[in-house]
Amino acid sequence: MDIVLYQFLIEVPQAAAIWLVLLALALTVLTVLVARPHRDRPAEDLVPSAADLAAAEERADLRRYAEEVAVAAAGAARTARRRRDAWLAAQEAVERAWQAYDAAETVARRFAGAGALPTPRTPRTPAEYAARERWLHHAATAAHVRGELSIGQLCDVFAGRGCWDPRRHPVEQEVLLARAVRDGRRAGYLAAADRERAAWRDAELAAEAARVLAAEASTAAERARPAPEFAAPAAAAARRPARAAWWRPARVG
Repeated sequence: MDIVLYQFLIEVPQAAAIWLVLLALALTVLTVLVARPHRDRPAEDLVPSAADLAAAEERADLRRYAEEVAVAAAGAARTARRRRDAWLAAQEAVERAWQAYDAAETVARRFAGAGALPTPRTPRTPAEYAARERWLHHAATAAHVRGELSIGQLCDVFAGRGCWDPRRHPVEQEVLLARAVRDGRRAGYLAAADRERAAWRDAELAAEAARVLAAEASTAAERARPAPEFAAPAAAAARRPARAAWWRPARVG
């Protein structure tokens, strides 16, 4: 009897201690399951207002318009550079055409007094006329190769049209060739001058369009920048530290 009582007195406190440990562990687990972290975030921060949505949409439209105008301004600038390069090339072409016309005018001026001199007398035989024709064709072909006569003028020479008479003396033929070259060079210079003026007008129009679009792109970019009242809260929100989580019991049911 004493032995049974002794064992009962020893084992009951041990069992009670074990039950107390189990009860404390169960309470801890229940507390963790019931409680959860919750951030105190105002509801108005989660749901933007209609005014905020309208302002955001307007800023997006402004940014999109600024991007489109910037692309158009870049294209206009490239076009203006191409038109300017074309104008500079036309200027060089005018200078070359003028130099060619001036040289042809100098050659033709040397023959200005040739009409006052008597034409050399040669025997008027078929062989002489054939020689004159060969000389004229050879001189006209050489002038065409040098770019002094057009293909149309060369055809007129070979066909004997206009003032091109193969029976004329080579001295007369040389004077006519010099005048034809001078007239052709003058026509080429006038055509080059017209092209240069047209290229200058195109370059001016392209430059003006590029200036207008560049100014519009700058204005659009300025309008697309966030206003101070919108930029300041965003910057403050970016610098604001995250709110610490505090524990709130979960709702039951």
